[in-house]
Amino acid sequence: MSNDPGLLVEGKARPRGRFPHLKRAGDLVFVSGTSSRRPDGSFAGARADALGTTSLDIREQTRAVIENIRDLLRAAGGDLSDVVNASAYLVNMNDFGGYNEVYAEYFDETGPARTTVAVHQLPHPHLLIEIACVAHLPRVTP
Repeated sequence: MSNDPGLLVEGKARPRGRFPHLKRAGDLVFVSGTSSRRPDGSFAGARADALGTTSLDIREQTRAVIENIRDLLRAAGGDLSDVVNASAYLVNMNDFGGYNEVYAEYFDETGPARTTVAVHQLPHPHLLIEIACVAHLPRVTP
């Protein structure tokens, strides 16, 4: 992954705009806001029944977001252990408990600094959460 262009990761949902999944600046890798969207456009943690009643699961969405971030970081030569800062955006702070429970499966007090804020909405009505983060991935010199 170079210092100049951003990186689009094969096999992951394409960003819904003209921005990369990841952008490197020196030893830091910035991960764009990531959701639970799958490559086929569907969302983990979102279901609709035959009548169109929607069921959204913050735990499943949080797990999918973090796993998507893990995949993106691995494509850049890193992993979740390299994350130094995370910013989470929740549509509803009533979901904080479920989000926090799943987040704690991946990170503890030795993990990244974190900010969690409520937002009015995200780019799709089935999204409950989006996370952006920064990872420290020192360049490997030959």
